[in-house]
Amino acid sequence: MTETKTWMCLICGWIYDEAAGSPEHGIAPGTAWADVPMNWTCPECGARKEDFEMVQI
Repeated sequence: MTETKTWMCLICGWIYDEAAGSPEHGIAPGTAWADVPMNWTCPECGARKEDFEMVQI
């Protein structure tokens, strides 16, 4: 079992937590950031996946 990570949108600050996923936006709990589709966008501001950075919480 690998440790899950959190990723933050650099535009608006929205947090993606791999453990929680984002079921309301089509991403199942436990989905690694690498497995989030490349065309996925931030649900808050529409930023692209490359506009996120891994953060320690």
